[in-house]
Amino acid sequence: MIRRSEKVASKLGEAVLDTATSLGRTTNIVLQTLYWISRGAIDWKNTVAQMVEVGWRSSPVIALTSLFTGMVLALQTGTSARNIFNEPVYIGTVVGFSLMKELGPVLTSVVISGRVGAAIAAELGTMKVTEQLDALFTLGTNPVKYLAVPRFLACVIMVPLLTIMANIVGVVGGLLITMYQFGIPSSVYWDDIFNFMEVGDLCHGLVKAVFFGAIIVVTSIYRGFNCEGGAEGVGKATTSAVMISMVLILISDYFLTAILVALGIG
Repeated sequence: MIRRSEKVASKLGEAVLDTATSLGRTTNIVLQTLYWISRGAIDWKNTVAQMVEVGWRSSPVIALTSLFTGMVLALQTGTSARNIFNEPVYIGTVVGFSLMKELGPVLTSVVISGRVGAAIAAELGTMKVTEQLDALFTLGTNPVKYLAVPRFLACVIMVPLLTIMANIVGVVGGLLITMYQFGIPSSVYWDDIFNFMEVGDLCHGLVKAVFFGAIIVVTSIYRGFNCEGGAEGVGKATTSAVMISMVLILISDYFLTAILVALGIG
């Protein structure tokens, strides 16, 4: 019994130390990134290239996902309302609130974590195991300044913009179902949105999108910079970056919602 308890305590201690080490290294990356940004040390050419990669090349899958999400929301809402009230009412209100405050930022961030987060972790992980990061140090270039800052800015800027696009496309998808599935005029659908929604509801989702974008890029950069074990290590770093990002997005979603509601934003 004593040996078992010692083993359990040892493994628990190792887990705590590993977690503390990871948090310390992540915090260091974040602080260094913010430091270089505050100094204005930004490679705008590289940053714009990353923004194109994160934003423009992700827009088709974001649009497709949002379109059918809005259509499903409208179909489910209309069907449920007709069963309860004998009439499909408030479809625009439900679709608008659901997309702008919750599904828009969350689904956009999940897609970005799978597409962009994985690419960042794989690219930086490959550079780490092939000693390209060490070569940057040798040449007098800070990897955080050269590699992390452009990716951080690209994600923090483009994820909210993609969220706005996702909201628009999703609302249009809901409009199509409302008009052609339930025969409701478009004016009624838009009135349901504009009569009940406020600017704070849109800001609610955009604030979340900024934090989600930061979570994705910081997690991916950390996993890439600390990758070990050759090609196998790169694969593990990529998988863990996506998995951790998605879990953190869903966990932080609750706490951000609670904080924003307490502050009266949305």
